[in-house]
Amino acid sequence: MHFPVLLLLLSLLLLIHIPIAISDDILWTTCPTDANYTTKSTFQSNLNLLLSSLSSAAVPSGFANDTVGRYPNQVYGLALCRGDLSPADCRSCLNTSIHGIVEQCPHGMSSTIWYEDCLLRYSNTSFFSMVEPVTFYMSNTNNVSQPTLFNTLLGQLMDTLAQKAAYGSPRRFATGTANFTSFQKIYGLVQCTRDLSDGGCYRCLTDAISNIPACCDAKQGGRVKGETCYIRYEVAPFYNLLTVDDAPTPAPAVSPPRGRDSGNATSPPPEDGNPTGSNRTTKTIVIVAIAVAVVLLFLLAICIFLRRRKPVKSLSVQNAPNGGNEEEFRSAESLLFDLGTIRAATNNFSEANKLGEGGFGPVYKGILQDGQEIAVKRLSTSSAQGLIELRNEVILVAKLQHKNLVRLLGFCLEEQEKLLVYEYLQNTSLDKIIFDPIKRELLNWGRRYKLIEGIARGLLYLHEDSRLRIIHRDLKASNILLDGDMNPKISDFGLAKLFDVDATQGNTNRIAGTYGYMSPEYALYGQFSAKSDVFSFGVLILEIVTGRRNTLNRDSTYSEDLLSYVWNNWRKGAALQVLDRCLAEECRPQDVLRCIHIGLLCIQEDPSERPTMASVILMLNSQSITLPSPSTPAFVITSRTFSEPHVPGRERNADLPGSRSRGGSVNNVSISEMEPR
Repeated sequence: MHFPVLLLLLSLLLLIHIPIAISDDILWTTCPTDANYTTKSTFQSNLNLLLSSLSSAAVPSGFANDTVGRYPNQVYGLALCRGDLSPADCRSCLNTSIHGIVEQCPHGMSSTIWYEDCLLRYSNTSFFSMVEPVTFYMSNTNNVSQPTLFNTLLGQLMDTLAQKAAYGSPRRFATGTANFTSFQKIYGLVQCTRDLSDGGCYRCLTDAISNIPACCDAKQGGRVKGETCYIRYEVAPFYNLLTVDDAPTPAPAVSPPRGRDSGNATSPPPEDGNPTGSNRTTKTIVIVAIAVAVVLLFLLAICIFLRRRKPVKSLSVQNAPNGGNEEEFRSAESLLFDLGTIRAATNNFSEANKLGEGGFGPVYKGILQDGQEIAVKRLSTSSAQGLIELRNEVILVAKLQHKNLVRLLGFCLEEQEKLLVYEYLQNTSLDKIIFDPIKRELLNWGRRYKLIEGIARGLLYLHEDSRLRIIHRDLKASNILLDGDMNPKISDFGLAKLFDVDATQGNTNRIAGTYGYMSPEYALYGQFSAKSDVFSFGVLILEIVTGRRNTLNRDSTYSEDLLSYVWNNWRKGAALQVLDRCLAEECRPQDVLRCIHIGLLCIQEDPSERPTMASVILMLNSQSITLPSPSTPAFVITSRTFSEPHVPGRERNADLPGSRSRGGSVNNVSISEMEPR
């Protein structure tokens, strides 16, 4: 063979087989600061163990996810290497990531770090199988010629790769090319984390692709990355051209939703006359064999897992009232509890462990084998609303994380049981303390002010700061739970209403809530909005300040309801007279008056005059803001007679004045049992 020809072949061989250099530069980090762990804590020990095991587990296949510890020190982790990396390069990138995430996000209980070639993520809450939005993007500074043609070819290529990765690749990875000009190609790469379902991966990738015009329009290269998938394209090679996805692959077992592979998604191998053909064949066989072995091991692990746990009955969409989303339940599988475990924890739901009776069924205290205390809501099998509440609780609450919201640990759907498992809070609910003549003295003014502020912050998170827009619709003292330090946690989202981003209000014929806390527009006409929760919050403020319930009953020693009592004293200039007597000597009058003032602003009859929760937070924390004068509250009455307006479709779990209540809220449930009428 002539020397020039040999030199040319060696050059081609080097171009194909030399991997792209591994970059140690951090592309992006996400380091939330809402929760931190302490040095040498159990959480840190679990985190160190998790990070070490993830690096080792991910190297053979390029992906691993795992969980270490038990709540509240449980850590969920995920590691992902780019699909064309060698095991050595994958290990190198992940080892760098472990050091990088600790340095960039010290003491964070939920962090993510992106390098060019790998992703490392951990959290104290489960994120497995959940599709996350785009986090960041980067673009090449150079423009392309013929941008219209380029964008068309790029869109076709990326869509083909998205279908291939989601429905045709067990590794959720695909690369390919499109011919742009006679001398130039477009190289594309897409990848998802392997915990996503087929549809979840495809949805994540198409969302990333839809961001290309915003970040990289007519640019020669671009990257769009999220915590569950990413895409990249360039006009020059940037990945190993001999990845397994560039080799011929059998047709996918599941057909993609649109069309077939276009055939231009991958670059063909060199001609058969190339002297390296046998080496390529051997390498391809080895790679395929490794991939098959990984898949078999994965299937074996699934079989072992299924044999070790009892089958779980899924809630099908057809059987769910008002439809449902079965895929959302699959995304919450990491929250599943075994029925036998819960029965053992609650002593088979014994009466001795019963905490109370709620509108949807009883609540039990339980203790898991590791000593963790839990509260189990056992939804009634005869309750038509039980499945609706379960769907709301599991799908919504599991996604909401805030220090002033109660924590959902999991759920169980086995046999005929529908169970929700929550953290157990030893100080139970606010109503059990604030209305008790002896226990109320545990709540000095400092703690009461902390309660008001904490509830406000939790409600603000629900209304504006969470990934969802949530209106609670049943905020009351029995749904405010207290931890060991008397910190408030809002509970019971079974009546929460999920809005689209632009929605601000709604209407319902199914009134569900508690009289005394319900705003007039909701109680009378079924109209609810964020201002409905603001009204309930205002009632809560007045209850916390006065130590009095907002409604009257047969055994009440008071002559007028709470709202009338506070309003009448406010108008007479004697607002301090409503203060709980046990607080008289330990608080500043101006602080008490400000809280009463804010409470009265929140319970105004016109919803438009009530402040938002963001404004309430500002009022509570800034003494320099002048507060407007409140108008007459809704439902102010001067006698103990109350005529209930008839509202078609009203639920019977609402607390009416004069009814006999057999319990408040314990932990995470709304307990308001009514006598038949």
